[in-house]
Amino acid sequence: MNDTVIKSILKINPNAEVSVSGNDINTVQWHNGTTPIPVADIQAQFPIVEFDMAMEDLRTKRNKLLADTDYLALSDNTMSAEMTTYRQALRDITNGLTTVADVEAVVFPTKP
Repeated sequence: MNDTVIKSILKINPNAEVSVSGNDINTVQWHNGTTPIPVADIQAQFPIVEFDMAMEDLRTKRNKLLADTDYLALSDNTMSAEMTTYRQALRDITNGLTTVADVEAVVFPTKP
């Protein structure tokens, strides 16, 4: 939660200087003249930040799978149609996702 709190604050004020003790949103400490943000406003950002974090994790996994097959895309290789389709499916995997539940329901394609 600590990461979510700080990321939520930074969504509202990217220049905010804050710290949070433990996982308690009520312990936010505002530093160097940063104007405090109401707890309700910070909490309103939680779903957006959680979605962003889920998408970041998904992209990391997807990018690793793409990197694992990058050598097949070199000019001295002829990539099979199945591999081309697989790699395109990986690139398209984030299309249309709008919620954390959508992200969690993603099924990666099977590598040929």
